Amino acid sequence: MPQPVFTLGIEEEFQTIDPTTRELRSHMSKIVEDGRVTLHEQVKAEMHEAVVEVGTHICNNIQEARADVLHLRRQVIELADRVGLKIAAAGTHPFSRWQDQPITPDARYDKIVEELQEAARSNLVFGMHVHVGIQNRDLGVYMMNALRYFLPHLFALSTNSPFWEGRETGYKSFRTKVFERFPRTGIPGYFTSASDYDEFIALLIKTGCIDNGKKIWWDLRLHPFFDTIEYRICDMMMRPDETIAVAAVMQALVAKIYKLKVQNLNFRLYRSALIKENKWRAARYGIDGTLIDFGSQEEKPARALIHELLDFVDDVLDELGSRHEVEYVLKMLEMGTGADRQLAVFHQTGDLTKVVDFIIEETSIGL
Repeated sequence: MPQPVFTLGIEEEFQTIDPTTRELRSHMSKIVEDGRVTLHEQVKAEMHEAVVEVGTHICNNIQEARADVLHLRRQVIELADRVGLKIAAAGTHPFSRWQDQPITPDARYDKIVEELQEAARSNLVFGMHVHVGIQNRDLGVYMMNALRYFLPHLFALSTNSPFWEGRETGYKSFRTKVFERFPRTGIPGYFTSASDYDEFIALLIKTGCIDNGKKIWWDLRLHPFFDTIEYRICDMMMRPDETIAVAAVMQALVAKIYKLKVQNLNFRLYRSALIKENKWRAARYGIDGTLIDFGSQEEKPARALIHELLDFVDDVLDELGSRHEVEYVLKMLEMGTGADRQLAVFHQTGDLTKVVDFIIEETSIGL
């Protein structure tokens, strides 16, 4: 059986910043409209007007993904520059208040706000999503069941939202606490097959809970319309190299679980409630805390378990051509996550505008 191509698609949500006040500022759809000329459907508005989302093409490998991510960041920074704005990459803005940020006029967003009210209006958060191509929906459900275990490890690496409305929250990722106000979020449950998954979605549609599968906002989902498994747990990361490294690990995990399956080796499944314990620890402490190793039933440093994760995927990296990109995770462990670096600037300066300046600077490193 030929090795499948585990294609990649990466979506990043950026903040548009007033260079004088360093507050979030609406781009009034100008970036999206101007961007459509060169980027077409790769640039989109989001629910709040101070958010701009970009998405790569379907990429055959991590090198293609890197080229597209870098190109999109350059373009969006240039488009913002033209309208007197800056671009910042973080899971939350350090001090802007959601109450001051207008909602993008759009029937879809109007409907979400009407249904979810304050939970939707206050959802001023920024994430990074990664799609990995799969052959069929049954394989996708199999992947979803197995990959859930690794979500907190990936999330810990991405933590980049320690502030909320001008306060140091004590969390490395407060973004996830804000987003949990939405229904159908968090670690997904276990499904026996694609038909089991599809029946679940059909029931939610039939009973008026959702109008389509895109309103399932889990940390990992089988995409309702594409042949992809979609990771949705990560904060928006500052440096493009961080985005690429974590996306490469995500792809490697899919390839590794597939390799085990072909060898008739199943990855052990764990209850969602246990995985949620690790997710909470990752949100609170990032890579500096402990996670639970459910196999040995003991706490271990998050960094040690991330090293174990890298060992776990090591034998698929050369096939994927992603060893160099995955090894950047070692640098991330050394320099700290975005949250760690934001906090270091704040503790040194006591000034959240300096933190915003730092995020803006980091967003363009390596471009």
